[in-house]
Order: sequence, then structure tokens, then C-alpha cells
Amino acid sequence: MNPCLLIPIYNHPETITGVLGSLAPLGLPCLVIDDGSDEATRRALDRLTRELPWVTAERLPENRGRGAALRHGYCSAWRRGYSHVVQLDADGQHDAADVPRFLEVARRNPEALVLGAPIFDESAPRSRRVGRQISRFWVHVETLSFAIDDPLCGFRCLPLERTLDVLSRARLGDRMEFDPEIAVRLVWDGLVVANVPTRVTYFAGGVSHFHMLRDNVRISWAHTRLVFGMLWRSPRLLTTRRRSRP
Repeated sequence: MNPCLLIPIYNHPETITGVLGSLAPLGLPCLVIDDGSDEATRRALDRLTRELPWVTAERLPENRGRGAALRHGYCSAWRRGYSHVVQLDADGQHDAADVPRFLEVARRNPEALVLGAPIFDESAPRSRRVGRQISRFWVHVETLSFAIDDPLCGFRCLPLERTLDVLSRARLGDRMEFDPEIAVRLVWDGLVVANVPTRVTYFAGGVSHFHMLRDNVRISWAHTRLVFGMLWRSPRLLTTRRRSRP
């Protein structure tokens, strides 16, 4: 394994310094993908890449969406010789202390998809909890399994070769629908899923770029496509599931 950290960012100049500071003790290289952020974020990243030699920033010329930024990051990390990415968000919600746990699971099974299983506290908005439960239901239908505990958590470790192979064969959405769809398609491709419990915190006054109506529509459309994809693949998925039973 040759892992790196991957952080997509869009207009989070207030939190990215703290996020990178919490990751510094890990001794891992970090690739930050700036998804067409504002001037304040660009200045913050310029300063951080000067001060932190283990951090590299790449900028997209305009905001293309979370999925597009992650896809760019996966390709860039692979070109740089990394085998895995540990993906975190730039808003500080994810617990950097759990990164070694994700990597340990990946080292035991380098082709596993390691997903964060969020442990929420009272700070989590009810709308987010409900949305996640709905998405959980649909990915269980789409994979004909309970393999994925939470399809929306952005804290995850992915094997790059298998991920890029899936992306070369399927056109995924460019925004918030990307995370659940890539997880489902990797399960379809035969990856084992490991769910790692991890604390997720919603900070008072935190900036979210999730648009309740627009992004829920996109996620719903992605689930619609995936359900039809499941129907086409169901004989193979059921056969694989039977073979994987102890």
C-alpha cells in the first residue's frame, strides 16, 4: 500500500487549516482539490502549501461539484503513484484520529472499500439523519445486501485501481450523488465493504454546500438509475451473495 489523504474543498477557508493541522501527525502526503473556490480559500491554500511540504493543492478553474473534484483527485493520486486514498471533508466534521483505523482495515484487505459509519451526537440535524436512513434503504435494495452501512459519509478509504476501473466504465454524477453511487458500483464490481464506526460532528454555524432540494433530487435520480441497474444485474448479485455466505 502507498496511501495518501484526499480532501475536496469548496469555500472552506476557516476550517481547512485546522483539518490539515489535525492530519499532520499522521505523516501522510495530502492532496487537496480546490473545486473553484473563492479568493479567501485560494489564499489559505497558497499559504498552507508553502508552510506544509506534505500538502499539494490542485485547482479546478470553476466549481464543478463534489463528484467532479473527487474524480479529479482519484486520477491525480493514481498518476502520482498512490494505491489508495483516504478521503475526508474540508469542514472539520471528520475525526482525523480515525484515519489509522481506516488504513489498518485497508492493509488487511487492500481491495476492500472502507466506509465511515457515522456516530452522530445531538449536533446532527434531523434532516440529515432522515436523509441518510432513506439512502441506506435504497443502497440495500440496489446491492441486494446490507454491506453498506452509510452511503453518504465522505470519510472513506478507496483502492484506486479498482475505483478508476469502475469510473472508466460508468458515467457518475458530478455532485453530491457521487458518494453513494460510487459505493454501490464498487459493490457491484465485487469489492468487499468494511464499515468503520467514526464520530461525525456538525458545528454550530458550519458552512454546508448541500442544497436540500437540488441535491436530494440528484441523489434520488441516481438511486433511480441504480435500481434499474440492480434489476439488470440481480441474477449475478444474488449468485455472488449466496457464494459469499459462510
